[in-house]
Amino acid sequence: MTRIGILALGMAALLLGGSVVFAGPARKAQASPIYGVTLPKGYRDWKLISVAQENGRNDDIRAILGNAIAVKAFRDGKRPFPDGAVIVRLAWRYQASPRNDAVFPAPQSFVAGAPTNVQVSVKDAKRYAATGGWGYGQFEGGRPNPDPAVVQSCFACHQKLERLEKGKDFVFTDYAE
Repeated sequence: MTRIGILALGMAALLLGGSVVFAGPARKAQASPIYGVTLPKGYRDWKLISVAQENGRNDDIRAILGNAIAVKAFRDGKRPFPDGAVIVRLAWRYQASPRNDAVFPAPQSFVAGAPTNVQVSVKDAKRYAATGGWGYGQFEGGRPNPDPAVVQSCFACHQKLERLEKGKDFVFTDYAE
């Protein structure tokens, strides 16, 4: 591809609200297996969509963030999500806060502890047609989990949700007002 073609492709992606991902060797090392999803630049500054707590095996607290395309779709109740929507889920072990509890009349405060992982869902109906239009990645310590079974399990769970509740576009989270 010529330089002009690459530049035009990159500009088109940016105008559509996406991020440009060139699959050079360094970038591939940062991408999840199967889907090639990477950690989006600046995702920690994205808007909060919701929070969640998972008990049982996961035993964590989570913040769900979205890029501008995802946030608009959540706020507008738009399903399916448009291409370019990116949802990021950050998770931490939750732990008691003795410092905070010292102020309250009884132990009651829990805070984020050690981070567990970051999961990324990218909407691209053509690229990820076989998985409902979504590509997935899981990252620990800023690096992609290299086990293909980990990201394959993402779609399996999201697919169960869609079977249970049609029209959610494979997304667990609802926008928290």
